[in-house]
Amino acid sequence: MSAIGSVDIYTDYFGLLERPFSLVPDPDFLFWSAEHRRAYTTLEYGLVTRAPITLITGEVGAGKTTLLMQLLRSLEDDVSVAMIANAHSGDRGELIRWVLQALSQPVGTEASYVDMFHQFQAYLVAEYAAGRRVILIFDEAQNISRESLEELRMFTNINTNKDELLQLILVGQPELRAMINRPDLTQFAQRIAASFHIPNMDADTVKSYIAHRLRAAGATVMLFDGSACKMIHQVTGGVPRLVNQICDLSMVYTFADNRKRITANTVHQVLNDDVFFGGGKVNGKPLILQDPIHEI
Repeated sequence: MSAIGSVDIYTDYFGLLERPFSLVPDPDFLFWSAEHRRAYTTLEYGLVTRAPITLITGEVGAGKTTLLMQLLRSLEDDVSVAMIANAHSGDRGELIRWVLQALSQPVGTEASYVDMFHQFQAYLVAEYAAGRRVILIFDEAQNISRESLEELRMFTNINTNKDELLQLILVGQPELRAMINRPDLTQFAQRIAASFHIPNMDADTVKSYIAHRLRAAGATVMLFDGSACKMIHQVTGGVPRLVNQICDLSMVYTFADNRKRITANTVHQVLNDDVFFGGGKVNGKPLILQDPIHEI
């Protein structure tokens, strides 16, 4: 079969308005599982209580960036926000340059760290005088070095006794939480006033997640049967991005086979064709099914 060109065609075939399982973070498709709702509530709590640092962690593809996109949609005009994605490890001068650029503040190529810090502080004070506070969001924050984390803690010292000029939101993979729990980062950890870790979805949640994405794309019926949903949970471990990837491939295969319902046999075929690069393993071993699957 040729999957090339099929992706755009299958939407009409299944009666959909758009692809339900795109890998691009899209708040319009946000699935409010209990865990994602708690994570989002934690973000809101951090903002409302003006927490110096809010921490959200989860595995790769857990839906963290989608939650951030939803948060950005909801912010009022009394905040100035900058999102720094994939900030790599570096010295403090590199970090503050990233921050100023994200805030659309011009930085001279020869500016020293002292110059840039003074510029940053002056910007925070000016925003505060205008009735706004500044929120810095660091996505993929597990890439930030220990030195840079300590520098972020120093940023929060700019705040006054009663009023917060700056709030930090750090979002990253589980190793970020592990790094912050190190004894030499105790002072940083003590500034975290709101925190949540997003776990992977269980089997029932994966089934509900698939149904939700289909409805959001215009489906009027559940296109994946129970056995397919169960296998998808097995091979993805309940990670939303991996669920999206294998569901999308399974829909392409089902369309090419001129069928209307995605079954476990279809998922099995995707896995055995080795076109799903995100998983296809159970307990670390490849999932290769030799016998036909009884469809339910």
